[in-house]
Amino acid sequence: MAARGRGGGMISLSTHVLDTMHGCPAVGVDVVLSDGAGAGLYRGVTNGDGRCPDLPRLTPGRYRLAFGVAAYYRARGVALADPPFLDVVTIDFGVSGDFGVAGESGHYHVPLLVAPYGYSTYRGS
Repeated sequence: MAARGRGGGMISLSTHVLDTMHGCPAVGVDVVLSDGAGAGLYRGVTNGDGRCPDLPRLTPGRYRLAFGVAAYYRARGVALADPPFLDVVTIDFGVSGDFGVAGESGHYHVPLLVAPYGYSTYRGS
C-alpha cells in the first residue's frame, strides 16, 4: 500500500473527521482506504483540519474507509475500556459514477463525526 494514493480514477474523494467529544477537528487519526477486494489504496493521517488532502481519485466500485479512533482518543489522554467500544470505525460505500442519476456527481465527501462511544457519517458534498 502506498503512503499516498494511487491515482487514475475520475471521481474525487474527500473526508473530514470531527471530534465531537472535544468540539474540534480530529488531528492525527489513522485513515486507510481499500477497495472492495480489500486491497489497500491509501494509508495516511488526518491533518490539522481533520482532513486527508491526498486521497486518490476513484473509479466506480465498492470501497472501505477505516479510521483508527481508539488510538486517536488514547493519544489525547482519554481513558477507554479494554477493549474499547469503538476501535476502528469502518465505512463501506459505493461509487457509481452514474452522473445522470439525481444526486450523483464526480465528487464523494465522506465525513466522520466521532466520539469514544458513537459516530455519524453521511455522504456530504
